[in-house]
Amino acid sequence: MKVAAPKAILAGERRVALIPETCTKLKKAGLELLIERGAGAESGYADAAYEAVGATIVDDARLYAEADVIAFPNAPTYEQIMKFRRGVIVMAVINPLSNHDLVRQLATAGVTSMAMDLMPRITRAQKMDVLSSMSTVSGYKAVLMAAAALPKMFPLLMTAAGTITPARVLILGAGVAGLQAIATAKRLGAVVEAFDVRPVVKEQVESLGAKFVEVPVEAKDAQDAGGYAKEMSEDYKKKQMELVAKHAAASDVVISTALIPGRKAPILITAETVRNMHPGSIVIDLASEAGGNCELTKHGETVIDNGVQVMGPANLPSSIPVNASQMFSRNVGAFLLDLTKEGVITLNPEDECVTGTMVTKDGQVVHARVKETMGA
Repeated sequence: MKVAAPKAILAGERRVALIPETCTKLKKAGLELLIERGAGAESGYADAAYEAVGATIVDDARLYAEADVIAFPNAPTYEQIMKFRRGVIVMAVINPLSNHDLVRQLATAGVTSMAMDLMPRITRAQKMDVLSSMSTVSGYKAVLMAAAALPKMFPLLMTAAGTITPARVLILGAGVAGLQAIATAKRLGAVVEAFDVRPVVKEQVESLGAKFVEVPVEAKDAQDAGGYAKEMSEDYKKKQMELVAKHAAASDVVISTALIPGRKAPILITAETVRNMHPGSIVIDLASEAGGNCELTKHGETVIDNGVQVMGPANLPSSIPVNASQMFSRNVGAFLLDLTKEGVITLNPEDECVTGTMVTKDGQVVHARVKETMGA
């Protein structure tokens, strides 16, 4: 069976879904590798590096004609979907709980689509969890963006010219991206606070040296069975807004990462909150693609209000393509190796990772939760 990685055509995308290291492991498992010419160039992987591990460099026509599995670091474009053979397996970040048009296109194309972003949060699947991998990159890069844009330094400095006080950073959401942001901000010397609706993350936040700020809530009411944050009551949201506004006003940087799967991102930072922050402050909204945690956020843009920069960065993992590709490729490779026996990839309907990620098959939407969100 042939596994392929095409060259990215989405504007700004620099990642590749498979790197030579992963190709070596897949080759040993009996799979053939087709890599589109130049696919790894933006990530630092030349065609020769793929050929050295036994992969075949092809043009896009041959890739789409022969591949049994095609892996993408993002959602395939309509142009790419039109090239798919019926029955081909597509592994990608699809965001199917809200990207319904894409789901319909994949179903119409007759492909078996596997949403890597729906990988179950179980122990066996940790090595396949692309959301955690890409969130790690995003959380790290968000802090670097803030440090570069902030008109002051992050660390406490004792100098001959006097003491330089450290920057104050507030992290909203202590999932993987938030925890990585906390760790990075602390390494740069900032004073860090973090907020999350889930009290169970308090220990993790404090272990990284940040102060945990919270609105008291029962743990069972704050997260679902998969460990993701749940939407909270209106009374809780009011108290949450007041708490965030208070701490944001005292912060130099606010990085928001709060997402609810399949839903619009919750508003945590109002326009009024931004206007109460001091000029020169930075807000980086990592939830911008899902509508944003800040009322002023515009996806892919920077908005300046009362001297405060509100950034809604798009596709941060692509800005660190070497490591992002490395992590994504290892996740995809682990999933493929888990599905492969004697050179044959089998999608076992009893496998939780298969049923948890399979969105379309044989022209139908087959994922129960996706069908529910689509009203089907």
